Amino acid sequence: MPEAVAGLDALLVVVPVHDEEELLPGCLEALAAASDLLAADRPALSLLTLVVLDRCTDASAEVARSHGVRTVALDAGRVGAARAAGVRHGAALLGAPPAATWVATTDGDTVVPADWLVTQVRLAEHGARLVLGRVVPDPRDVEEHLARAWRAHHTSPEPGDHVHGANLGVRLDAYLAAGGFPDVAEHEDSALVDALRAGGVVPVGGPRVTTSGRRRGRTPGGFAGFLRDLESRLHGSAPHASGATGNRVVTAPPDDPGGTMTSPVPRTPAPARTEGGVR
Repeated sequence: MPEAVAGLDALLVVVPVHDEEELLPGCLEALAAASDLLAADRPALSLLTLVVLDRCTDASAEVARSHGVRTVALDAGRVGAARAAGVRHGAALLGAPPAATWVATTDGDTVVPADWLVTQVRLAEHGARLVLGRVVPDPRDVEEHLARAWRAHHTSPEPGDHVHGANLGVRLDAYLAAGGFPDVAEHEDSALVDALRAGGVVPVGGPRVTTSGRRRGRTPGGFAGFLRDLESRLHGSAPHASGATGNRVVTAPPDDPGGTMTSPVPRTPAPARTEGGVR
């Protein structure tokens, strides 16, 4: 465990969303449970959950507002731009020093465990600057043979061997020093982690989360593309030309929680392994 360091003043949760009206409720309900546990454990900590609505044409905005979370809207169509916009706007709303601010990112089709935030904060208070957790596909969405293949590809105990934007936490000053999330359509998570590690930041492991096992995701490849190509290999067919990584072992003013602000779209050693910036 790293040496103890100064505590945190604020925590920002960023959730990039592109047309997730069906799965977003489950994501936000899980985040609410994690937020409640954190509030009980760290009552003095300021907490903001920010949903970034990127080119949404469905009812994602209404879903977010009905759950009492802030939103920021943009027209980028790129998960890297969406995550970066969320960090930028959320940090400005919180107004805490970067060294005392923790940023946790997940996705609109992901369900986090109740201890997700508490664990990241405790790790941060003991010196962690980067927390990387595993992502597992929802067992309701994948057949058992695919679940077995998934587990066979994810046996490494090293936290940096698989990188997911859906389960990543970072101290804001380290994030800024590394250049933040790049404005790309996918793999913004691994690019950030590569830059952090190049600057000497050592990842530690965090809790795992559950992500939709759908085969058509919100990025060209990402997590859905990895599952799609894994399934193709199991069936003996050629992988889809989706840009999926496969196996690289292979908002609103502070007094208006329901408001929306519109944002303009404002870049590394051995690369981290990733299943992409799943959305």
